[in-house]
Amino acid sequence: MRFLPLLAVAAILVAAPAAPRPAVSPMVQVSPDRPGAFRTVQGAIDALAATGGTVLIAPGRYREKLTIRGNGVRLRGTGRNPAEVVLVFGDASATVGGTLKSATLTVSGDDFRATNLTVQNDYWLDPAHPPSQAVALALTGDRAVVRRVRLLGHQDTLYANRGPNRRTTRQYFRDCYIEGHVDFIFGDAMAYFDRCHIHALANDSVWYTAQSRNAPDDDGSAYVFDRSRFTADAGARNIALGRAWRPYARVILLNARLDAPILPAGWTEWTPGKTHTLDTAYFVEYRSTKRGAAPTTREPRTHQLRPDQAARWRLGAFFGADGDWVRTP
Repeated sequence: MRFLPLLAVAAILVAAPAAPRPAVSPMVQVSPDRPGAFRTVQGAIDALAATGGTVLIAPGRYREKLTIRGNGVRLRGTGRNPAEVVLVFGDASATVGGTLKSATLTVSGDDFRATNLTVQNDYWLDPAHPPSQAVALALTGDRAVVRRVRLLGHQDTLYANRGPNRRTTRQYFRDCYIEGHVDFIFGDAMAYFDRCHIHALANDSVWYTAQSRNAPDDDGSAYVFDRSRFTADAGARNIALGRAWRPYARVILLNARLDAPILPAGWTEWTPGKTHTLDTAYFVEYRSTKRGAAPTTREPRTHQLRPDQAARWRLGAFFGADGDWVRTP
């Protein structure tokens, strides 16, 4: 038997290409019955590479509590409409010891995308449960895009908020349906709601928003509703567009269609007789229409915008020159 000298063997090993690593699929599937697919959404999320990827979710109802910490994760329902893929859980602040802990889906990673699905917290649907905050989606990542998604809950449905250490987070919602009653869109993200449907459920008091900008010089916190529609169940009463969770809250309505019987004042104090947030909040409208529009009876500390003032809050200006991520699928 002939042996190569050790130096020759070493040269061959150095020159030989490294063995290829197993490929990591950028796309995984979730299905209740499809062979080879994940059976749980969280299992599919956890299987993605560190750089993210797409989770395709087949029609079905998935009762899971979901967490997304990594960047670049995309959830896409493959049904004919958002109602065919439902991600649902039923925690509440009263059961888990904190509003944010109650979320069905918690997303802290950046560049999150969700399309054509439903996220629901069904805690309130059990009549034996006492009232409590119960979040469907808690979103604190930057450059998030949520399209054609239904967010279903009651109190505190959508938490659109900053990231850790008060990092500004930009979030874009397009053609979404969001329902609830008390403060059901809340937090202090830079959030833009483009042609969304915002629906109030039956309750003695309703606030569509509870924005929480907390400083007069904070340019990284506002909610804009652009050409969005606001509706309400017949049993919804004392309906207000919002109240300021923090003193310098900012909510801007552009060409809103108010198909609900909004209180003539439009906006309310956080706790009447105790707080004075309306003195410093920035609650404004530009050309609201339909039955809930009443510019002459609005709370005097709120504002009706001129066209040049409204332009500052349009999509192209809101996210600035680096807003191309909004169009990234």
